[in-house]
Amino acid sequence: MNVFDTMKIGASALKAQRIRLNVISANLANVETTRTPEGGPYRKRNVVFRSTPLDFGRRLDRVTRQAVQGVEVPAIVVNSRPPRMVYEPGHPDADENGYVAKPDINPVEEMTDMLSATKAYEANANVIKAAKRMALKALEIGR
Repeated sequence: MNVFDTMKIGASALKAQRIRLNVISANLANVETTRTPEGGPYRKRNVVFRSTPLDFGRRLDRVTRQAVQGVEVPAIVVNSRPPRMVYEPGHPDADENGYVAKPDINPVEEMTDMLSATKAYEANANVIKAAKRMALKALEIGR
């Protein structure tokens, strides 16, 4: 594995964490959304990560040398938790008993996921910086 493989792996992780942050942002933005185009309240989304070979050459390399893999987001899945029912008889979306179906999104849980995604993003950005420094130092060997 060379320095550029390290950069490609780090780049795949940055892309995956960026998608994760976008989904967390959408979850937080819709924490009170009671109407969606699909009908009903907004449903929380979760990001699914999967390790993946970087390309055919890397796949061949993996088979021959057991190389490491990058990461990708194959799907963003809708959470299966039912909406939480909140008693708000004056709300326009309240049912006949005065309850409104609201998304079951815990802002504390979302903030924790956001911090985790941010730290993972920073760590992978530092990996890329370290690989870049190593490559630059290698270029100085011949001077």
